[in-house]
Amino acid sequence: MNLYKIMLVDDEEEVRTSIIRKIDWADAGFEVIGDAENGKEALEKIEICEPDVVLTDIRMPYMDGLELAERLRLLHPSIKIVIFSGFDEFEYAKKAIKLNVIEYILKPVNVEELTAILKRIKKNLDEEIEQKRNVNLLRESYIKNLPIIREHFLNDLIHGEMDRHVISEKLKEYDIDIDGAVKWVTAAIHLEPDENVDKALSLHKERELIPISVRNMIEEKLTGQYRFTMFHSSFETILIAAVDQSNTQTGLVALLGDVCKETRKILEVSVTIGVGESCSSLTQVSRSFHTAINALGYRAVTGSGGVIYIHDMEPSGHDKLQFDSRTESELIAAVKFGPEEKIHEVIGVVVGRMEEARVHYRQYQAYILAVINALTQLSQQYDLQISDMFGVENDYFEILSRIQKMDNIRQYLTEVALKMNAALEQERSNTTKNVIREAKQYIQDNFQDPDLSVEKICRHLHMSPAYFSTMFKRETGQAYIAYLTDVRLNRAVELLMTTDDKTYIIADKVGYPEQNYFSYVFKKKFGISPTKYRGNR
Repeated sequence: MNLYKIMLVDDEEEVRTSIIRKIDWADAGFEVIGDAENGKEALEKIEICEPDVVLTDIRMPYMDGLELAERLRLLHPSIKIVIFSGFDEFEYAKKAIKLNVIEYILKPVNVEELTAILKRIKKNLDEEIEQKRNVNLLRESYIKNLPIIREHFLNDLIHGEMDRHVISEKLKEYDIDIDGAVKWVTAAIHLEPDENVDKALSLHKERELIPISVRNMIEEKLTGQYRFTMFHSSFETILIAAVDQSNTQTGLVALLGDVCKETRKILEVSVTIGVGESCSSLTQVSRSFHTAINALGYRAVTGSGGVIYIHDMEPSGHDKLQFDSRTESELIAAVKFGPEEKIHEVIGVVVGRMEEARVHYRQYQAYILAVINALTQLSQQYDLQISDMFGVENDYFEILSRIQKMDNIRQYLTEVALKMNAALEQERSNTTKNVIREAKQYIQDNFQDPDLSVEKICRHLHMSPAYFSTMFKRETGQAYIAYLTDVRLNRAVELLMTTDDKTYIIADKVGYPEQNYFSYVFKKKFGISPTKYRGNR
C-alpha cells in the first residue's frame, strides 16, 4: 500500500516526539517524512520532502502556523494543511478557515481523534486521486471535448508530417471518413468582407451566422459525392476532400465554384476558395494546405468571389524546390537542441529534397542559399563565429563560393550543424555559469537584506523562480536558501571573531533582524550559540 507523506511542525520537541510515537501512522495511511521547529524551517524542508499533508501548530517563533499556511497556499497549493492549537485561539481558527485549512484540532491532541482525522484525510486524498483517474469521467470529458480534440488533430495534420499509421488510427477514432482515397485535395475558404450588402437581409443582422451558413452550403453540395472534412484553422476554414475512383479533382473544383456563385446569390456574401495541389498520401496534406493558402494570395490578381486553383496560377508547381518555413524550423530546432541523430535526420531531409528534385540549376542555388542563410542567421543571433562554424576565412560570400564547388553538400551541412550545436551547448553552459556567478555576487552584495527572497533575486536576474531554483541547486549543489544561510553565517562568524559588536548588532548586519532566530539558526549549524562561539576564540 502506498502511504501518503506527512510532516509535523511544532516548536516543542516533546510534542512532536509524542505525536510521532503514539500514532500508528501506517494504519492511518501515512508515513512521517520529517518534522520542523517552526514555519521557516518547515518551508525549507518541504522543498525537499514534498509532503502531501502538513500538520502544524499555530503559535511558533519566527514564522507561525498561519503564516506557514499562507505561504503553502501560494507555493504548494496541493498540500493539505491541518492545524492544532489551544482552546483560547478562536480568532486564529476563523483565519485558518479562510486559508482553506482542512482540519483544526484543539490541544492537547487526542490519539483517537487525530487517528480518525488522518483516516478521513486519507479517504479524501484517495477519492481525489480516484476521481482524476476515473475512466468514466475521463471518457465523458473526452466526448464533451471531442470536437475540439478533432480540430486540434486536423490542424496538426495540415501543419506538419505525421506517421501514416497514427493518421489512420486518429481518423478512425475521431470518425473522420477520408482515409483510403486515390488522392486528397485541400481547399482554404475565405469569407470576403463586403459592405455593399442588403442590410435588410435578416442574416446580415447577425453576421456571426454567415460562416456557419457558408459551411452548411458546402456540406450540402459535397455530401454524397465526396468524402470530406471541414474545420477551422488560424488562417481560414479548411476543407480536406478525398478523391476516389468514382469522382475527380476537376469535379471538386467545379462544385466549389458553384458554392461561390450560390453564396453570392443566396447569402449576398463573397466567398473565395483557394484549391491546393493534390497529394497521394495523407502524410503530405501539409503541402496541399500550404499551396491552397498560396492560391488565396492571388486574389489581387484574379479578383475575389470564385475558386482559385493553384495550378492555374503556378502551372509548374510540381517541379518547385523550396526551403519552406516548416523545414527551416525543424532544421533550426535540431541545430539548437540536438540530439546528433536528429541533426542527421533533418539534414537528410533537407539534402534529400535537392537530390530528388528535377529542377533548373538556379532553383538548386536558391534552395541552398536559403539553407545557408538560415544557418548564418542563427550563428549571428548567438554571436557564433561564422568562420569557425562554416570553415571559411572571411565572410558569407566565401561560403557561397565554396558550396557551389562542393560535391558532398550533405557532409558539409552535417559538419556545420554539429559544430553549431556543440557551440550552442557550450554557450548555454556558459550562460548558466554566468547567471549563477551573478546570483552569487548579488547575494554577497545584499545578504544583509532580511527580505532577500528567491522572488527578489529573480526579479533582478529576469528569471522565473522555479527555473532559477532548479538551476542554482544543479550548479551549486545547494538550495538557494541554504546557500544564503551559509553566506550570512560565515559573515557572522567573521564579525564575531574580528569585532566586539553585540550579538543583536551582528544579527542585524547579516540579515537577521530577530536576534533569537539568528541564534537559533547559528546554533543549528555550528552546535553552539554565537556567544559561546565568540568565547572560544
